[in-house]
Amino acid sequence: MNILFVLENYAPHIGGVEILFKNLAEGLVKQGHDVDIVTHKLKETKKYEVINGVKIHRVRCFHTRYLFTFFSIPQVFKLSKEADVINATIFNSAFPAWVASKIRKKPCILTVTEVWRGLWNKLSGMGWFNAKIHDLLERVIYFFKYDHYACISQSTQKQLLSIGINKNKTSVIYPGINYDLFDQKKYSKEKIRKKLGLKGFIYMFYGRPGISKGLEYLIKAVPRVSEIIPNSKLLAIVSKDKTYTKGYNSILELIKKLKIQDKILLLDPVPYAELPNYLKASDCAVVPSLTEGFGFTAAESCAMNVPIVASNAGSLPEVVSGKYVLVEPANSEAIAKGVELVYRSKVKNKGKKIFRLDDNIEGYFKVYKKLIKKN
Repeated sequence: MNILFVLENYAPHIGGVEILFKNLAEGLVKQGHDVDIVTHKLKETKKYEVINGVKIHRVRCFHTRYLFTFFSIPQVFKLSKEADVINATIFNSAFPAWVASKIRKKPCILTVTEVWRGLWNKLSGMGWFNAKIHDLLERVIYFFKYDHYACISQSTQKQLLSIGINKNKTSVIYPGINYDLFDQKKYSKEKIRKKLGLKGFIYMFYGRPGISKGLEYLIKAVPRVSEIIPNSKLLAIVSKDKTYTKGYNSILELIKKLKIQDKILLLDPVPYAELPNYLKASDCAVVPSLTEGFGFTAAESCAMNVPIVASNAGSLPEVVSGKYVLVEPANSEAIAKGVELVYRSKVKNKGKKIFRLDDNIEGYFKVYKKLIKKN
């Protein structure tokens, strides 16, 4: 089977969507399928290369992913000639994939992570005008009809159905977790603690500083956590991508305003393969998101058997397992209370949920096969 992925970002760019498609693409190649990816060219990346059997075609977009919507159309159209199926994701890759699928008469599947229609002003941190533009663009995406919509959680599927997408054209295909990488038996609790000079109770956050991730509410919870647990410290690994410069700077200002510099260790992003070391060093992971399509941070923390405090928002209640506490989103006091409950071992406990890579690959393959047969 020849599969064409159209993705605005791909490795080495790091994020939940990039992890999902890297695992999926490489897994399909291992099964003997032919996989091409058209993506946005990042600085210091090659225009074309093959990584683990996946053929990656990068489109120059003057370092802005928004131009990818239009600049990628010629390459997508060219490669779609030999493709059996086209798989895109929201936002900027959806339109070029749709155009090629209609002209070439090839089935097109849209992977949907979250639906923010009507919520951009609240969740994006953009100004009123930009939020309205993005809301309009998302509405346009769903105006065009795709052959199938792959949802990364039941929560996302419910969001899609609420805007009128036919349920028969949707399926829930959870992303897979690399349990070989996130195997707590392979790591030492003291390695990172010694390296960073960490002592006492460590609670951890990792991700981007966008409003939807709720980091500001966790920062505001730090003074209260420090009162309850005097020897505690927040270990925060936060993206410094230029897209989130405003959010990152606001976090720095908030830390300074609250005078909690000594209660937080703020780190630059680390290589993905190093994340398990930091999780192993932590007593608790916090996922304070206001919304979440899947929640790799939550699933990866649970895979490492790290107790987790997560917002009762989006997909998080269906993803968390092991030892956990669910709290009200956008509530710093609730977050602090959740961390306290972990510290005092007063948590809920349920069997670990497993999100296998093989299940993810099989789920997509079944959809591809069905669409090709129908087409």
